[in-house]
Amino acid sequence: MTAFPGSPRTLRGALVSVDPDTSAPTVVAFQYNPHTLTRSFEVQGATGGPEAGQLTGPPRETIRLELILDAADALEEGKGQDGVAPSLAALQGIVTPRSSDVLTNLALAASGSLEILPPPGPVTLFVWGGKRVLPVAVAELAISEEAHDASLNPTLARVTIALRVLSYADLPAGHPAHALTLANQVGAETRAAGAVSSSLDGVLGSGARLL
Repeated sequence: MTAFPGSPRTLRGALVSVDPDTSAPTVVAFQYNPHTLTRSFEVQGATGGPEAGQLTGPPRETIRLELILDAADALEEGKGQDGVAPSLAALQGIVTPRSSDVLTNLALAASGSLEILPPPGPVTLFVWGGKRVLPVAVAELAISEEAHDASLNPTLARVTIALRVLSYADLPAGHPAHALTLANQVGAETRAAGAVSSSLDGVLGSGARLL
């Protein structure tokens, strides 16, 4: 699966989990970018009556993609003895509370603590090029292990991920990713300005009016 030598270098997509205590990132870069990335939007607004068309908030966006993880190249280079298990474990870690937090809560419970607050979760970012760095919550993670080595380590896996994109309406103003949500919206509006025309001449004819 090595790229043709003359092909341009393509950035790789990634999921980045940022520790809320240390700000240290854990980067799970995609081995191969998915061929298809599906985005769906659940519009928030009135659909009828005098408030028809009024938007009450940003749409709820969901991104779905499928990743292929293959240990073939690494095994040819004498690496990857554990197959793709480390990459699968890193993905699973994004949606699993840390064992250190679980042990801390168990110790608090054993000491008779009346209130045990859940620890703050990591900030998860979906990185798809320099212009799309989106705070997300992983809504679904499905792993299909399709090949294994003699020690039953997975060597080929297909991973389906659904990501709920977080907007400024989902995060409090003090959240580390709140400013990033607004920056993404401003960027989208700027890009949209290049595709929208204020003229109807090419749509309805010269001098036409709608309202």
